[in-house]
Amino acid sequence: MKIGIIGGTFNPIHIGHLLLAQFAYEDYGLEEIWFLPNGNPPHKQIEDETEEALSHRIEMVRRAISDVPYFKLCLHEADSRSHSYTYQTLRKFTKLYPEDEFYFILGADSLFSIEKWKCFEQIFPNCTILAAMRDDRDVEEMERQISYLEERYCAKIKLLKAPLIEISSTGIRARAASGLSVYYMVPDAVADYIRQNKLYRQDM
Repeated sequence: MKIGIIGGTFNPIHIGHLLLAQFAYEDYGLEEIWFLPNGNPPHKQIEDETEEALSHRIEMVRRAISDVPYFKLCLHEADSRSHSYTYQTLRKFTKLYPEDEFYFILGADSLFSIEKWKCFEQIFPNCTILAAMRDDRDVEEMERQISYLEERYCAKIKLLKAPLIEISSTGIRARAASGLSVYYMVPDAVADYIRQNKLYRQDM
């Protein structure tokens, strides 16, 4: 199978993540997209790192993708108590599923900073990278970076164009903390879950 992987803290998952996954699925003929919540990401500080907070993040992903049969929840990194590094995850997947072909979805910023990732060279043999472009303004710069990484590291990288949506998990948390609605920024099931569980509220 051709499997896309989209990782993140998903704190919370929002429509930008889902659109990116959908465009990857359609544009590159993928058969499944695995959503991979980070349990202990080495590059990002999570405000609340408790088991309860992790369970909330996982449940929001579960609810967000529940009605899409080719979207799957993968808890490989969430179940790890140590830092989860992308090169380790992809290396393990290719060993566990040698008949499958993996496509790792990342954003433009990550493409330009990937040489700072731990053992980044080991990422390239284990997947094709789909580098997300949210508009057409920086296509030439992206193409130069792709050519550089392909020539220097024998990477396999393709551009993934998706709609420009100015939504961030940080902004969603800020609205929820102030008691404002996050509907239309996240799937209704996620907005309901945030409201019912009073997530991110500062007065709790």
